Amino acid sequence: MNFVHSAKVEDLKARVSAFMEAHVIPAEADYHRFVDSGKDRWAIPPVMEELKARARAEGLWNLWCPYPEHGAGLNNCDYAPLAEIMGRSIIGPEVFNCNAPDTGNMEVLIKYGTEAQKAKWLTPLLAGEIRSAFCMTEPAVASSDATNVEASILRDGDHYVINGRKWWATGAPDPRCRILIVMGKSDPAAERHRQQSMILVPFDTPGVTLVRPLNVFGADDAPHGHAEILFDNVRVPAENLLLGEGRGFEIAQGRLGPGRIHHCMRLIGAAQRALELMCDRVSARRAFGKPLADQGVVRQQIALSLCEIEQARLLALAAADKMDRLGNKDARDLIGMAKVVIPQMAQTVIDRAIQVHGAAGVSQDTFLAAAFAYARTIRIADGPDEVHQDALARQMLKARAAA
Repeated sequence: MNFVHSAKVEDLKARVSAFMEAHVIPAEADYHRFVDSGKDRWAIPPVMEELKARARAEGLWNLWCPYPEHGAGLNNCDYAPLAEIMGRSIIGPEVFNCNAPDTGNMEVLIKYGTEAQKAKWLTPLLAGEIRSAFCMTEPAVASSDATNVEASILRDGDHYVINGRKWWATGAPDPRCRILIVMGKSDPAAERHRQQSMILVPFDTPGVTLVRPLNVFGADDAPHGHAEILFDNVRVPAENLLLGEGRGFEIAQGRLGPGRIHHCMRLIGAAQRALELMCDRVSARRAFGKPLADQGVVRQQIALSLCEIEQARLLALAAADKMDRLGNKDARDLIGMAKVVIPQMAQTVIDRAIQVHGAAGVSQDTFLAAAFAYARTIRIADGPDEVHQDALARQMLKARAAA
């Protein structure tokens, strides 16, 4: 594996990094101040739209997209360092139109959507004019096993009727959210992995109700957020179905591979920033007569964090390289390893940074508390640690038995 990047990627790395340091990170305080002090927590801070317009004008737009006709045309290895840089800020990915769940939803539309579906929904998503949500997880079943999904998507003449309750639909409370991708059962009698379908549901369709925004460790993540949504006899045209009946599980697998590795890439950036903040803090603070940087335990934590971040970075690149060479399915082992290792690494490193910041580390005065919540959440989102560990063990045992 050769992880030396092209001149094009090195140029993009420098430009994205400079943009982050000059515009995004300085805007974090204004962004959060607007949300926290406004009458409507779900109103979009003007600074975000200003940043998006500037990034697009500078050609730093849709860098996630591997399809040249729609975006930068970068492969996973090329995109990895860019996602890492964006991940240094909680608000960073959206500035470049590289944020979840929209990237995953756009990929679904690019790979599986009809031309009419693309024209109606993909085009404004690529332009950053609207937002979207992905509705798979349900409160009543263990959704780590997607075949458990109970929401129904049943054909009725020229329409499908959707009934069910979803939650953790990230981005649904955002006032710009216009389209939902919903997964449900269309044929409970079919083979286990052919029972599910996915369908496009405009958010303003009668019968779609946002029940409540959900909190993460007490924070509502406004103005983007996560929602519980009720679908009560929701009727949409049959042409809103994606790919065909019984193809929902297939679409989910195609969507989640890149999404998982993108989260991991971003979390490396969050961990790297946390380590840098930790170094700055211990160099500037004194306790018990000497700088914190002179404490042996602090130096040990810095060294361990540096090692763990670099290990995670190499694992993410190895997964990305295998995805590029062999495809997402053949890279599922390394994607699974990355998904297990990297969020835990980020959680650990950020926790160390919080500890040396003391009370400031758990306050809103640094990005650390929000970054910790993000890292901890990703250990559940897109498949919990235990599911990936089980799959990896089964692959290893099968390979060993065949050896």
